[in-house]
Amino acid sequence: MSTLTFGIIKPDAVRAGNHGAIIQKISDAGFKIRGLKLIHQTQKQAEGFYAVHAERPFFGELTEFMSSGPCVVLALEKSDAVPAWRELMGATNPAEAAEGSLRKQFAASIGENAVHGSDSDENAAIEISYFFSKLELV
Repeated sequence: MSTLTFGIIKPDAVRAGNHGAIIQKISDAGFKIRGLKLIHQTQKQAEGFYAVHAERPFFGELTEFMSSGPCVVLALEKSDAVPAWRELMGATNPAEAAEGSLRKQFAASIGENAVHGSDSDENAAIEISYFFSKLELV
């Protein structure tokens, strides 16, 4: 059954000019792109999106990084989209990511790891609705 997941091509990957190659890999992996926008979040918007991590020590650094430049937000559709997207992304630490994964190819570090993805169907729905209206999902 096709489901939706949410992804972000983070500021480090956009800054490095890798967003086009990442979008191509997403398409090549069989995902249908149902929503896509280039945005530049404010710190406050990033804090709202990552509010679940507000008590974690990396929260300030994360939200500062995510508001440091443009990023691409995506709503992606595929059978079992959440696990399929997480597999394509690879491990959070690019040094531990599988060959061929996005983080292995495009990430510089654990903190600047090129892409974000939802960890559950429930969070995918929440994250998609944070950035997209129903009219923007095709």
